[in-house]
Amino acid sequence: MEDTKPTPGLVVVEEGRIFEVPPAHMEYPHGVNGYTHGAVPCYPSPPVVVVEESPPAVVHVHEELPPPAEPAAMPMQPHMAPGIPVPEEHFPVPEVRKMQSSRGERVRVLKRPNGDYSPREIGCNKTQGDNATTAAVGGAERIHPYGLVEPMHYLFVKIVKARRLAPNEAPYVKIRTSNDYVKTKPTIYRPGEPTDSPEWGKVFYFGYNKQESANATLEISVWDSPTENFLGGVCFDLSDVPVRESPDSPLAPQWYRLESGAVDQNSGSVSGDIQLAVWIGTQNDDAFPEAMSSDAPYVAHTRSKVYQSPKLWYLRLTIIEAQDLQIAPNLPPLTVPEIRVKAQLGFQSLRSRRGNMNNHSMSVHWNEDLIFVAGEPLEDSLILLVEDRTNKDVSLLGHVMIPLISIEQRIDERRVASKWLGLEGGAGGGGGGGPYCGRIHLRLCLEAGYHVLDEAAHVCSDFRPTAKQLWKPPIGILELGILGARGLLPMKTKGGGKGSTDAYCVAKYGKKWVRTRTVTDSFDPRWNEQYTWQVYDPCTVLTVGVFDNWRMFADVSEDKPDSRIGKIRIRISMLESNRVYTNSYPLLILTRMGLKKMGEIELAVRFACPSLLPDTCSAYGQPLLPRMHYLRPLGVAQQEALRGAATKMVAQWLARSEPPLGQEVVKYMLDADSHTWSMRKSKANWFRIVAVLAWAVGLAKWLDNIRRWKNPVTTVLVHVLYLVLVWYPDLVMPTGSLYVVLIGVWYYRFRPKIPAGMDIRLSQAETVDPDEIDEEFDTIPSSKPPEIIRARYDRLRILAGRVQTVLGDFATQGERVQALVSWRDPRATKLFIGVCLAITFILYVVPPKMVAVALGFYYLRHPMFRDPMPPASLNFFRRLPSLSDRLM
Repeated sequence: MEDTKPTPGLVVVEEGRIFEVPPAHMEYPHGVNGYTHGAVPCYPSPPVVVVEESPPAVVHVHEELPPPAEPAAMPMQPHMAPGIPVPEEHFPVPEVRKMQSSRGERVRVLKRPNGDYSPREIGCNKTQGDNATTAAVGGAERIHPYGLVEPMHYLFVKIVKARRLAPNEAPYVKIRTSNDYVKTKPTIYRPGEPTDSPEWGKVFYFGYNKQESANATLEISVWDSPTENFLGGVCFDLSDVPVRESPDSPLAPQWYRLESGAVDQNSGSVSGDIQLAVWIGTQNDDAFPEAMSSDAPYVAHTRSKVYQSPKLWYLRLTIIEAQDLQIAPNLPPLTVPEIRVKAQLGFQSLRSRRGNMNNHSMSVHWNEDLIFVAGEPLEDSLILLVEDRTNKDVSLLGHVMIPLISIEQRIDERRVASKWLGLEGGAGGGGGGGPYCGRIHLRLCLEAGYHVLDEAAHVCSDFRPTAKQLWKPPIGILELGILGARGLLPMKTKGGGKGSTDAYCVAKYGKKWVRTRTVTDSFDPRWNEQYTWQVYDPCTVLTVGVFDNWRMFADVSEDKPDSRIGKIRIRISMLESNRVYTNSYPLLILTRMGLKKMGEIELAVRFACPSLLPDTCSAYGQPLLPRMHYLRPLGVAQQEALRGAATKMVAQWLARSEPPLGQEVVKYMLDADSHTWSMRKSKANWFRIVAVLAWAVGLAKWLDNIRRWKNPVTTVLVHVLYLVLVWYPDLVMPTGSLYVVLIGVWYYRFRPKIPAGMDIRLSQAETVDPDEIDEEFDTIPSSKPPEIIRARYDRLRILAGRVQTVLGDFATQGERVQALVSWRDPRATKLFIGVCLAITFILYVVPPKMVAVALGFYYLRHPMFRDPMPPASLNFFRRLPSLSDRLM
């Protein structure tokens, strides 16, 4: 259990409380007045739900979507939804105690227990096991496609077409069960098309419960849209519907005669047949991803989908020189023209440094590399603009347009041939035909040997290069079962002030993105969907996020961003091979109001690794990034800029899918804002450094206790061990290795039992100040009043002053070491050289073992023989000069 002591020096004052709204489910019991083989159906109670296709998404490729509304200002927050009770849960008021200290009275806030925010193991209702879901096939493991999630049964209805119908204008089909009622869109006939043979080709799925459906019926009827004339119907007893289990072939549709009901007086208006198929299946059914639910306003935004990130390249542009440029001749004396090259690729724009003029050949030289991110399909063009920026008014000397499809590709460091390209006149990036304006010497290549980073390096899920021929074989399979969520908070309000959440999950690993279906109006959604990925490197991270669907309610002209509910990350290397982890993780977000728990997500994860040795273990000895990253490395700042461009390209690519994966979803999953300034993150990183150095502090305290004889028995044993190691130095390395083994075995008891989720204490999210949160959520440039910005700037200066002092202290210690032999203090250098000369003679005359024993015993001498003042060697080192006295 973690230590619950508060961080020294931190005083947390919390005002107000954060509440969680309990799930509120509203039932709509509908009486079904069905008919059986001749009875006309009556539909008095159930509300009609029209299943429509999704409106086309409006995507602006070259414009960024507006940021999502802040949680505090959104109308679906729990405290803003009228009529919703808000009992206090998950966020109890911290216990405040007053403590006495030598400095007076201070307030200590005890931290909340970490249990509410820690992942926990959950039981699974289904029978699962490693032996039940895997089988050895040819020396490898075969994974059952749905071995991690619970099977959920659905009633599938596939409406294909009809024939020989009675005269009609726009027929549609109504489907009704005991709990659901849905209708298709009317069929619109083309000119000249017969009106008696409409086609629908739609598949619907409904919830199925074997006990409740024992005596239930399924009613399918055809109606004419303008006149609401009854064209016929068919009724099925659900107890007779066949059950289809994967991998069975799809059920073949059959023709059923349309029958009239007893209430229909004009039986001559009913004629014809309808082709359909009815079966009971699970979420593993082939028709499930494309099937339409009965409660979805826009079905395209609620289906489960698999996406692929675009194939990204690094485009390396080497600008060598330019000749025959038409530079203005009337320049002032001794004025060197400032010629620069501006390169544009889509939304990316880079400018070269100032070129060097060669007076003999009147050419301009650069020899500079510019790197862009290019994505497939390679349909864009690289535009080069040669600019004269000598005066305030920038003049264009020429331009050239290079299609990406014509650029050579390489997978290694081989040299690519350069080429001369003629420059054309005119402004902008328009195409050719202009007069000759000189020529430019370039070297272009598409780098396929790099991995284009679109994620933060510490949470990256893939390190493979762009070129597939450089990929190594996979070492295992990652299986993720998204079971469901519990206790989600209301994200929006419906009519009458009722809270609602339409949640879906997004999982990202490597190039593959998966999106579950949207479970509408549920605080405890159950997805039970399973996905697999191939694992090429165990030191990668799986990211799972939960979002609230807003786009399915958006109009054609709108693009409502989906609201984030929370996300978790699971490092693959923390998973034991072929073991199923079924855990519940808290969904935590940081809002302007502070840390908020949005609910919990239940996941089942397994890393199926057929061969532990040598494939998996050999990966730990290989470089993390591809070979080109070490042969021609990229700078840190340059790589971060390229990552921002790659993230934007991935977001634009996935936003063009159907259903679209919003840019706010992609950027949240990729941690696009991970490097923005935050006082909270700075504190978190500082305490991480302190925790890393804690072992050294603990070792120093242990040695200090030994040399102070706090435990005489331990000190005597250390003397004996020290004598043995000095007298037999060949035992030093084996003894050290043995101690490391013993430490590892000792800590085996404290190993993590389950993959860790988000840690609020490590993130400093539990003790963050409200003003620091407000600063973290502030825009760039800031939108706050000048007095707030001034206060934050002063606080930042104080923090930077402390960092500056620490860095100065580190520099001072290093300069003092250099001052030992640099003669900046001649007397100190003479003393140091004299002492070193004396040590040389002593070590030459006295055996080294005797010297080591004397030094060790002197260090471990009893406190009664110690002087409380600092030793002379430390005093001598502290008196050495540094360069701090030369600073202005």
